This record gives sequence, structure tokens and C-alpha cells, in this order.
Amino acid sequence: MAYAVIHNPKQIREMRHACALAADTLCMIGEHIKPGISTDEINTIVHEYTIKHNARPAPLNYGKTRTRSGFPKSVCTSVNEVICHGIPGPEILKDGDIINVDVTSIYPKKRGYHGDTSATFYVGEPSAAAKHVVEVARHSLELGLQQARPGNTIGDIGYAIQVYAEAKGCSIVREYTGHGIGRNFHGPPSVPHYGRPGFGPRLKKGMTFTIEPMINLAGPEIEHLDDWTVVTKDRGLSAQFEHTIVITASGCEVLTKRDRALQNSEDKAWAKIGPLSCFQP
Repeated sequence: MAYAVIHNPKQIREMRHACALAADTLCMIGEHIKPGISTDEINTIVHEYTIKHNARPAPLNYGKTRTRSGFPKSVCTSVNEVICHGIPGPEILKDGDIINVDVTSIYPKKRGYHGDTSATFYVGEPSAAAKHVVEVARHSLELGLQQARPGNTIGDIGYAIQVYAEAKGCSIVREYTGHGIGRNFHGPPSVPHYGRPGFGPRLKKGMTFTIEPMINLAGPEIEHLDDWTVVTKDRGLSAQFEHTIVITASGCEVLTKRDRALQNSEDKAWAKIGPLSCFQP
């Protein structure tokens, strides 16, 4: 069984830089979300912004081996029924679409730390159904963050998210979870967005991981396309929000906290994560 890395204060300071860049990049790209832009244009903007800041986009060529090609782009763009790992391309965003943009920066670009964050944006005017699933996903992340404190368990985080989302008539994607993060993009602990209180690894000061609930409007079943893309089996809408956090002595610090509200989003949550960016029990 693999155990989560406990980061020391110096390492956490390094992570703050990578996470701050990821958060800034997400805010920046939110300003460009509008009908008529292509997902490939979004990719280009994110790629150039990341390189400009002496960082690397972690998704580019991620997972590449001798026999398998890696992820081909610098950011994930997941539109409407796409749950995650949407590949930027010629698709043009239309009024009423929703799009999750998942940004992961490695800073500095050589032997740096990872900062991982995402948000689902509105393209023009959302439908009532789109607004419902997006706002349930947004609040699910907030509730998960509130459970991230020393002495609690991974199961406490998942339970809070699951109870809320299912009470709102939505479902939880179970095949994809939050994950430990640091110099490595993905590592222990796995952070499911469902669970039982008191079960799973116990949270300790210095643990760094993501919470990133993927919420479906209808059924939880998924389908993998021929590439990296994961979609809802029923082709219903899906939404996601994500932060990278570190467990502190009394709660958690949201390392990917934003210094401003997201555009094309009802982003009221950012202001709750103040200068100390700590959720207290």
C-alpha cells in the first residue's frame, strides 16, 4: 500500500508558487470563454501563458510510453457531456454550452511542483439544467474542503460531497478521484468523492492532494471514447471543480486559491477563501 507524502514547510512554499500560477491561469482563461472560440484556441492561450511564466503544462505528453502516445494538448477542455480529459481541437463553443477547463502547471519548468485546478464555465446563457449541475459541483467542492482537516478521513470528504450531490438529484462519478500531488502529478492518497464517515486514510498535517468532484446531471455511468476522452454514458451534462490543498494544523490551506472571481462563472466561493485560505473545523 502506497502512503501519502508528508511535505515540509519548504516544499509547501514551493508548491504555493506552482498553485498560484495554475489559479492565475484559470482566471485568465475564464476571460476568454465565449461563443465562437474553439477549444484549440483555449489550449494555445493556456500553453503560451504557461511557457511565458517559466513553467510547463503538465498535461502535454502526459502518460507517454514506448507503446502509447501521451495526452496531446496542454490543457483539458471538457464540454457538456464530457466528464474529463477532453482534448482541445476544432470544436467551437456555442451559446448555452458548459466547459470545464482543467489547468495543471509545473513550476519551475525543471524539477518543479505541480499546481492543479479546474472550473466549469458558462458559455453565454446557461440552461436551467446546466446551471443546476454546475452549481451543485461548485458547492460539492466547498463541502469537501470543509471536511479536509487533521484527524478526519478521506471518507469524510467523500461522504459530504455524495450526500449533498445526491440530495440535489445528481450523481457522482466514481471511476475518477482526487489524488496526491507534489513533484509527481498523481500519487496517493486517492480521494473518492463518495464514501463513509470515518473510513479511509486519516488526514495528517503536510498531506497535499486535490479534491475534484465530477458531478453528472443524470446517471453516474461513464464511457471511454477511443482517445483520452471520458463522457457520460447517457450523454447528460457533467460538471467539475478542483482545488489543490495542503492539510494544516487546524484545517486546510487551498493552495490554488484565486485572487479574483472567475469570469463567465457565478464564482462567489473564491471570496470565502481569504488571505490565509484556511477552512477551519
